[in-house]
Amino acid sequence: MRRIDEILAHNRAFVENGEYEQYWPKKPLDKRLVIVTCMDARLTELLPKAFNIHDGDAKVIKNAGAIITAPFGNIMRSVIVALYELNANEVVICGHHDCGMTGIDPKTVVGHMVERGIPSQTIKTLHHSGFDFDKWLTGFENVQASVEKSVDIVRKHPLLPPGTPVHGMIIDPKTGALEWVVDGYEYLKQEEPAI
Repeated sequence: MRRIDEILAHNRAFVENGEYEQYWPKKPLDKRLVIVTCMDARLTELLPKAFNIHDGDAKVIKNAGAIITAPFGNIMRSVIVALYELNANEVVICGHHDCGMTGIDPKTVVGHMVERGIPSQTIKTLHHSGFDFDKWLTGFENVQASVEKSVDIVRKHPLLPPGTPVHGMIIDPKTGALEWVVDGYEYLKQEEPAI
């Protein structure tokens, strides 16, 4: 049986047996967070438990490395929509230790692309297509600096609702321990005009 056929067969039984009911919210949900985190599979169940969030408490946006690279890219658009349309009122950028994006080398990634059948001419064309292809594929050397940079992009966004705390955290993918890297509340206090 093909993988997607297995998933669909499981899904039919899941729905027919009413297994979805256990995921319905059981209490009023009030955390109102938007969390940008890594797509690392170790965080799928660990992060919600570590944050004590349940269905509906947070909008969780996942990508490689929890990196926001552009103020008008897809990740930032999702943050803005969550803040204006989906009842979120705080932002958390949550990277993690032992991330696969640490030290990722664009040349190595391109080598893997070629090995898997992407023509060298396609790679050459992309290198000359008007965007920095190598930068697009680059990870980071330091997770704390990466989280701080992403927080800065969100914090400086011209459409961020005034007074929105933007926090930075790092989670340990083994234990779930959280490190608070950027205190969004403290930053807002510093930004308040003196009376």
